Amino acid sequence: METAIAIFVIILMVLTLGLHIFGLPANWVVLGIAGLWKWLHPEAVSMDMTFFIIIGGLAVAGEVLEFGIQMLGAKRYGSTGRGTLGGFIGGIAGAILGAPFFLGLGALLGALGGAYLGCLVMELGLGRSGDEARKAAMGTFLGRFLGLSLKFGIGVWIVSMTIPHLWA
Repeated sequence: METAIAIFVIILMVLTLGLHIFGLPANWVVLGIAGLWKWLHPEAVSMDMTFFIIIGGLAVAGEVLEFGIQMLGAKRYGSTGRGTLGGFIGGIAGAILGAPFFLGLGALLGALGGAYLGCLVMELGLGRSGDEARKAAMGTFLGRFLGLSLKFGIGVWIVSMTIPHLWA
C-alpha cells in the first residue's frame, strides 16, 4: 500500500509541474507536497532539514532566475526600465487573460505575447522608433521564454531529487 501511495505522490508531483504553463507556482507546490509527505511519514529520515533547505533554495533560485533572465534579455536587446516593467506587467496580464484558451495552454502563450506587447507599448509610448521598440520587445519575449524554461527545468530537478526520498 505504501508503494502505491508513493507512486501516486510521484505522479502528483510530475503533474504539478504542469502548473508552470499557467504561470502558477509549481515548484512551491511540489515543495509543499514533499513537506506534506514528510509530515505524514516522519520515519522518512532522509528528508531532513538540509534536504528541504536545498529544494527550497532551488525554488527560490527558479524565481530569481526567471525574473533575472527576463530582465537581462530585455536589457540586452535595448529595452528601457519602463519597457522591462511593461513586459513584466504584460506577461502577468497575458497569462491571466490567456488561461481560458487552448485548454489552459493559452496562459503560456498569453504570458509570452503579453511580455512582448507590454514592452512594445511602453517603448513606443516613450517615443522610440518602431524598430527599436520591436527589438526591445523581442528581448523581453526571449528572456521570458528562457526564464520560464529554466524555472520548469529547476522544477524537474526538484521532483527528481525528491523521488528517491519517498522510498527511504
